[in-house]
Amino acid sequence: MDVDAVIDGCLLASFRGPDAPAWLLRRLEGGLGGVCLFGDNIADAGRVAELTSTLRSAAGAPVVAADEEGGDVTRLEMATGSSFPGNAALGSVDDEALTQAVATSIGVELAAAGVTVDLAPCVDVNSNPANPVIGVRSFGADPQLVGRHGAAFVRGLQAAGVAACAKHFPGHGDTAADSHLDLPVVHQPLEVLRDRELAPFRAVIAAGVDAVMTSHVVLPALDDRPATTSRRVLVELLRGELGFTRAIVTDALDMKGASGTRSIGEAAVAALAAGADLLCLGARQDEDVLDHVHAAVAAAVADGRLDEVRLAEAVERAARLGTARPGAPSPDDREAGRTAARRALRVEGAPTTPCRGTHVVELRPEPNIAAGEVPWGLGTALRAVDPDVTVTAVRPGDDIDDAVLAGPRGRPLVVVVRDRHRHPWQAAHLDRLLAARSEAIVVDMGWPGPPLPAARTWITTHGASRASAEAVAELLTRGAPLG
Repeated sequence: MDVDAVIDGCLLASFRGPDAPAWLLRRLEGGLGGVCLFGDNIADAGRVAELTSTLRSAAGAPVVAADEEGGDVTRLEMATGSSFPGNAALGSVDDEALTQAVATSIGVELAAAGVTVDLAPCVDVNSNPANPVIGVRSFGADPQLVGRHGAAFVRGLQAAGVAACAKHFPGHGDTAADSHLDLPVVHQPLEVLRDRELAPFRAVIAAGVDAVMTSHVVLPALDDRPATTSRRVLVELLRGELGFTRAIVTDALDMKGASGTRSIGEAAVAALAAGADLLCLGARQDEDVLDHVHAAVAAAVADGRLDEVRLAEAVERAARLGTARPGAPSPDDREAGRTAARRALRVEGAPTTPCRGTHVVELRPEPNIAAGEVPWGLGTALRAVDPDVTVTAVRPGDDIDDAVLAGPRGRPLVVVVRDRHRHPWQAAHLDRLLAARSEAIVVDMGWPGPPLPAARTWITTHGASRASAEAVAELLTRGAPLG
């Protein structure tokens, strides 16, 4: 085997901006495994099909991947927010047929854009409400529910001709740290991991999922290395115990959990040796990073740290993942998303009555890295049906007096929170607002927290998608959601 000629076949590269650079097209022509699209590659959603066509013109069937989870994490609709609610909303509704329909609709849009692999669904069991990176990306805290809906999502996505990639194996739900920024550790005995974290992965494997993504999480009951670089986790557990035979994709290797104490090249070698097949290098990487990883893998083969057979196996599985899939013809239909968002709303306390001229206070935490800067909130959706709506955005560190927060007297007040239980500053502002305006309506667009007895009405959306905001706007302006 010409090692140097095949190494790029197991690499999933990225680039900056909406146009494919010449170096990327040259590497694709030379056998690069594929490309992962991120938000800044999709400034104009209408141009994505043109971009992916250009990528394929350089190479027959590369993987073209994207994180299109619906809900808080979207790439195709990063400029506007997703037309589909995310996993927490779908799990709350608990209608597997609806979850499958939403996934099919997402798959249809991805297929039309030329994306062949969706890095979804997230099948982490969000057992730790303080989790800073999973939260509403999870179907819930019940492993059986997560498994049922993860399998339904896989079936729907793959029916549209797009490969699903379930993540983050063997589970990122019981963490209090974000693996983009740190190395999380899950201190649970093996029997708990088998019953809770692994149950959804068994379900998606049984549903025929095409790929599984690793997590940069240490589980001491299994290994002292992150799962991405652990042969015990990837080969003995995922391949052996769970019987998975298809492609293993790494989470981005530029994350601190993978390469915080070593180079990205060393992390790539360790992941390949552990059993990973397609290495995601992370967002906004240039050719220098690709060259660095290529050189590190070549050196590892040359000095015997990485077996040629293992490299060839990885390249072969990556190539199979890039093969186009025939999908059943389906309409491009967002009605499933609207239906799911409406059905996911939970209203506690006094029933809502139609209101106009609302003043909205949005308590806005910093976005996490997985989601990025995606528009969210209630103001835009309400303004679309009521131009008299006013909005005050409050961010961490803002010191705003009660009069400004509460807005003009005589206007209905709606306060929007997101993961209030993780952000003490939000809780403090909310307490002040409810003390001044006990009739305020509170809208929670994050992982559900406990309702506040002080709030007249408490609305939970189970996520911050545009679809969820529009469902709340219907509820507030009409007194009831449509459908």
